[in-house]
Amino acid sequence: MLYYSKIRGNGVKMLTIDKVKDAANVLSEAIRKTDLIYASALPNHAKIYLKAENLQITGSFKVRGAYYKISQLSEEQKNKGIIACSAGNHAQGVALAAQRNNIKATIFIPSTAPISKIEATRKFGAEIKLVDGVYDDAYNEAVKFQKETGAEFIHPFDDEDVIAGQGTIALELLEQLPQIDAVIVPIGGGGLISGIAYVIKQLKPECKVYGVQAAGAGSMYHSIECRKRTELSRVSTFADGTAVKMPGVNTFDYCNKYVDKIELVNDDEVATAILELLERQKLIAEGAGALSVAGAIFNKFPIEGKNTVCVVSGGNIDVNILSRVINRGLLKTGRLSDITIELLDKPGQLKEVSQIIAEHGANVIRVRHNQGGENTDINDCFLKISMETKNLRHVCEIKRALQNSGYRVISEYSRVEPKE
Repeated sequence: MLYYSKIRGNGVKMLTIDKVKDAANVLSEAIRKTDLIYASALPNHAKIYLKAENLQITGSFKVRGAYYKISQLSEEQKNKGIIACSAGNHAQGVALAAQRNNIKATIFIPSTAPISKIEATRKFGAEIKLVDGVYDDAYNEAVKFQKETGAEFIHPFDDEDVIAGQGTIALELLEQLPQIDAVIVPIGGGGLISGIAYVIKQLKPECKVYGVQAAGAGSMYHSIECRKRTELSRVSTFADGTAVKMPGVNTFDYCNKYVDKIELVNDDEVATAILELLERQKLIAEGAGALSVAGAIFNKFPIEGKNTVCVVSGGNIDVNILSRVINRGLLKTGRLSDITIELLDKPGQLKEVSQIIAEHGANVIRVRHNQGGENTDINDCFLKISMETKNLRHVCEIKRALQNSGYRVISEYSRVEPKE
């Protein structure tokens, strides 16, 4: 039974709360109702809760929309097979749903997607076609293939059934935290925030809905700013799940109508959020999944004192990328730091420098000694020291202590002095 009660002017069926409730009913036996975790350890003055979609089956919220969409296909459509394009998470959701319904699935994935996502999709039995480029390139190839084969195309975000599936998260949130004041949602193409924002604004309109995009892939942000769908010339972010050049027609409309504010975060801020989740909450998030937390801990929204839910949308991060991200997060927060000192090349200098660093509670993990260059004195040298430190303020304290002892510190990893 279909639950649409409205029709768009172009004949396309619109979303309703009954449709989302139907999706919740269909999904009840197929997916996990994910936990809502109170995150008191995260650095923010809001009361932050985490909707742990990174613990969903397939490791991402995407299975909700994909599974529900496929459940709505006719037998004739299923027999023709299905096609999808994805950076990895939607691919896994489609592949799982296809496997459970005994449907042939062909999925186009950008070659830049993490190997772990590609292999996880392949294990569900789907045929994988890798496409050079980003999501939009995979989408173009998928559309061509669909025209050639007549198979059903399962769009990753710009589809009312998919949006209805993602909207089931909001139904769970309102049940788990009736006193919710705000929800922060990652944005790529916009399917997730469209479903959540629609449901929230229908059932609890006073609740704020905020969206976060990677600065290198801010297609929805720029589209809302320009008041029309805007295509980026390129996208650049390690949050591959949100690397979309242009938002969907439907998702742009939903965001424009129901989302209160969208902000951008840079990759360093996302890396810091991943590190915070890993270290403080013992949760692993991928770049796209941590966008919401980055938006919260870097104070992108007025949520102080508010019951705020951050949707951690996915946890499918490649372990090789994770190690780089952790290192970047440590550097961003001043937990790892490099300083270079110009000094006279004579015995005892390293000992004195190390003693000053040790007295200030830092740990030296690497030392490089280089002789001076052509613009320095003959007896000068450069000492590059890598340290484990507490934070950016701690780095500055060590730098000042070295300078007060007569050493010339000529560089450090972070040139941003923390506020006193």
